[in-house]
Amino acid sequence: MGGVQPVPGPVALTGGRETQVRSRTAGWVAGCAAAVAVALTIAGLALAYVDQQLVPARLTGWTFSNISSQVVNVAVPVAGFVLASRRPQNRIGWVFLVAGLGLGLSGFSNQYALHALIVVRGSLPAGRLFAWLAGWVWVIPTFMLALLFLLFPTGRLRSPRWRPAAWFVAGAGVLTTAAAVLLATRFWANPLALFGPGGPGGLNGLLNLVTTVLVSAALLVSVVAIVVRFVKSSGEERLQLKWCAAAALVLAVVFIGSIWVNSAAMNVLQSLAFLCLWIAIAMAILKYRLYDIDRIISRTLAYAIVTGLLVGVYAGLVLLATRVLSFHSTVAVAASTLAAAALFSPLRRRVQQVVDRRFNRARYDADQTIAAFAARLNDAVDLDTVRGDLVAVARQVLQPAHASVWIRQHE
Repeated sequence: MGGVQPVPGPVALTGGRETQVRSRTAGWVAGCAAAVAVALTIAGLALAYVDQQLVPARLTGWTFSNISSQVVNVAVPVAGFVLASRRPQNRIGWVFLVAGLGLGLSGFSNQYALHALIVVRGSLPAGRLFAWLAGWVWVIPTFMLALLFLLFPTGRLRSPRWRPAAWFVAGAGVLTTAAAVLLATRFWANPLALFGPGGPGGLNGLLNLVTTVLVSAALLVSVVAIVVRFVKSSGEERLQLKWCAAAALVLAVVFIGSIWVNSAAMNVLQSLAFLCLWIAIAMAILKYRLYDIDRIISRTLAYAIVTGLLVGVYAGLVLLATRVLSFHSTVAVAASTLAAAALFSPLRRRVQQVVDRRFNRARYDADQTIAAFAARLNDAVDLDTVRGDLVAVARQVLQPAHASVWIRQHE
């Protein structure tokens, strides 16, 4: 006699319920963490607005640069909430949330301490405690960034061989935190010396040097890790890394520009570049419009090259007309503008072809295949041959799951 077979339905149902419970719990935890981080950032901005005229100019947080950076910081916990709630198994979302909490706590602690210790002394409790927190909590988002680059885009290390790098980043984070805590503790009696440009000096400069070296080393290791992963990647992972690489390149260009041009506008651009990086990372992990990255890169490079060439042509024509040919400046500017406008379309098409050949090969190959097919149609007379060629071109260019041609018969 046969035995009673177990029914898999309830087991599968229980497993499905456990998965749903875990997903809801992850979404709830992520939502709470993101809400706390956003609330801290908004509270810090509110205090900065209230105290803008009551603190020294070097300490005030109500500047256009600081406002833009704090607004961009809100994107970190928001991106963490989206990633952690939709991809809870990927650690990147949780890294974003921890970094967002660190950024929110850092900004709020700074403004709280200024209000409690300068604006209205003793009006708020634990002013020194929040000043002490502001002196070292910035370490958290900094090392979360290094950890993010190590784990992106899968949320795991590329291979066990990268475990020493992860341990190094973790160790550097612990040592940096210890040094920053020690430095903040040494200034407990005068915590305001930690704020503003310059910071502590003298013997305490050694601790600043230690934190700078450790942070730089950790970020360098993480950047090397993501570069190695990009070089050895393929398929979807390579496209994900391209999103991050494109945004990181924009950030690097803006950062280099900020070294040479120190202005509020450049600081705002730097904040926007960070925002682009967070958005690109979130889009890459969610795989939203993943395959558009090659087109975005090629179009961006093409328009940048065309703009640079046209600016050069325009400036050269203006100088030639005004300095060499002695034309009136108004006539020279008008003629140069017309010449640059006439060159735009043909120059853009030519540059786009060259860029696509290198950075958007799929589109370039598709264009070449379609052009070759159009040339073969001029000499084709057999309907079956044309139909077979059309199906082959469609499969090569569009790569559909199924392709066929339906021809209506006329009587």
